[in-house]
Amino acid sequence: MAMAEPRDIMGGLMKGLKVIEAFSAERPRLSITEAATLAGLDRATTRRCLLTLAEGGYADYDGKFFTLTPRVLRLGVGSLAAMPLPRIVQPVLDRLSQEIGESSSVCILDETEIVYVARAAQRRVMSIALMPGSRLPAYCTSMGRILLAALDPAEARLLLQASRREKRTDRTIVDIEQLMTLLGEVRTQGYAINDQEVEIGLRSIAVPLTSARGKVVASLNVGLAASGEPVSAMLERYLPALLSVKAELSHVLV
Repeated sequence: MAMAEPRDIMGGLMKGLKVIEAFSAERPRLSITEAATLAGLDRATTRRCLLTLAEGGYADYDGKFFTLTPRVLRLGVGSLAAMPLPRIVQPVLDRLSQEIGESSSVCILDETEIVYVARAAQRRVMSIALMPGSRLPAYCTSMGRILLAALDPAEARLLLQASRREKRTDRTIVDIEQLMTLLGEVRTQGYAINDQEVEIGLRSIAVPLTSARGKVVASLNVGLAASGEPVSAMLERYLPALLSVKAELSHVLV
């Protein structure tokens, strides 16, 4: 697709979208200064964007903090519903979670983050509620590492360098060289494990979802509460079911 000419770009709209993207499940309430820092904009511009969102009913303002309202979901639900991937995988996810008794999800990669496009929840194992449209960092999640491992290593390295690599727990790996080594292992073994790197008490295992041509289009995982049993037991219990779903979906994904 041809790039638009600079005169055709609405700078105000781009800035407003950056402000909306500053909000997340981990940062649902933001002051003007916080939003400006996260969006990479000056305070005055951010203030105008936030007040415009509030005037349109897309945000609430209590005099100090802004929060997005459910109205903002109109901006994403339509596009998410139009994507064929969620419609294809949701029934399979529902069946998988029912069979194994654990929550399962499907994500895609959006630059340095994963975006949930489908989810079947059996029980809540994270402190935040996950749903389609939720985002988490790619560098420290099992699904994110699956998707990063599917990229050319040079591209994966650039995304890792651009990520805000924070130690979410004392187990979180943030060193780029260690992460690149992990991605190589994931690429070879065909699955990724996360043992309490996102949040203490949470484990997950993920596999790639591929098209009939072998292209990785998304990642699938099972998330469960950490227990005293070894990670090898989790692999033995859940990896066969994940690989079975992967094989089933490879015939219908494009």
